Amino acid sequence: MNESAPVLAIDGPGGAGKGTISCLMAEHLGWHLLDSGALYRLTAFAANKHAVALDDEARLAELAKALDVSFPIEQGQPLTVLEGENVGQAIRNEQVGEWASRVAAIPEVRTALLQRQRDFCQPPGLVADGRDMGTVVFPKAPLKVFLTASAEERARRRHLQLQEAGVDANLSSLLKEIQARDARDTQRSVAPLKPADDAVLLDTTRLSIPEVVEQLTDWLAQRGLAPGA
Repeated sequence: MNESAPVLAIDGPGGAGKGTISCLMAEHLGWHLLDSGALYRLTAFAANKHAVALDDEARLAELAKALDVSFPIEQGQPLTVLEGENVGQAIRNEQVGEWASRVAAIPEVRTALLQRQRDFCQPPGLVADGRDMGTVVFPKAPLKVFLTASAEERARRRHLQLQEAGVDANLSSLLKEIQARDARDTQRSVAPLKPADDAVLLDTTRLSIPEVVEQLTDWLAQRGLAPGA
């Protein structure tokens, strides 16, 4: 990890807006982007592709270490490139999300991916999107933000996103899935979902995307890290 490169760590539950905000902030700042949640999806996706069982912890850890992945931003949109192929759409369905949550609870896999995540920290800076960026991966980040929103609002956003993609989904079922995932992620023994002690909490339930970007930019400016600061 390059200690001279600043990190904006953005954590929070699924549906709070981390992905969208992280991409916009990385583009705005001209920094690198890390979608840490995608690493677990990618590991799960690769496991399924290579017929590795989700309870085979040793093989999953080996698979995680070998992932060749990057997150370039093109025309304002983040790409998820695995071994030269953009698999962003392929890993974003609900099934892969469920697999990823199971994979993320395995200590050997988290250990395997820890250094890989830290290697993304290069000048001029890194926007790190995840669930334990501020608590585990980048504990010295100069700004740690914990984005949240009500489960109902996160389910509504996911439902709208699926509708726009032409996918039929039940709002009630999505809400139950989000609540179950929240419980699993906050109660797991390894790196549970929680804000870092020095994180700034931001509830996005009633905020627009521009309002969130403006708030984060202001907080960075206060630390002398935003453009023009």
